[in-house]
Amino acid sequence: MRMLLNIRIPHEPFNTLVRNGTIGDVMEKILAEMKPEAAYFTEQNGTRGAILVVDLAEPSQIPAFAEPWFLMLNADCEFRVVMAPEDLRKAGLGALGSKWQ
Repeated sequence: MRMLLNIRIPHEPFNTLVRNGTIGDVMEKILAEMKPEAAYFTEQNGTRGAILVVDLAEPSQIPAFAEPWFLMLNADCEFRVVMAPEDLRKAGLGALGSKWQ
């Protein structure tokens, strides 16, 4: 199941990791473990953030994707199910529209 993982990273401990030069290693380790389909880094409400697209085979994998961010960076994580255009085509919207008129 394709998920959008929205991550909000507080200033600490991120600032400390930047100052001591270890943030690159931390981020590389997390991303290497997760293997996201896509990863984007951005500002969110005045703090650092990231938006990742990840593929979960089952919901029990959520902790494996969230805990590194929680434990290493004190981050907040939100998961949202997302669809690619081909997924939306398979949704049967025409039949649903007819059924619920």
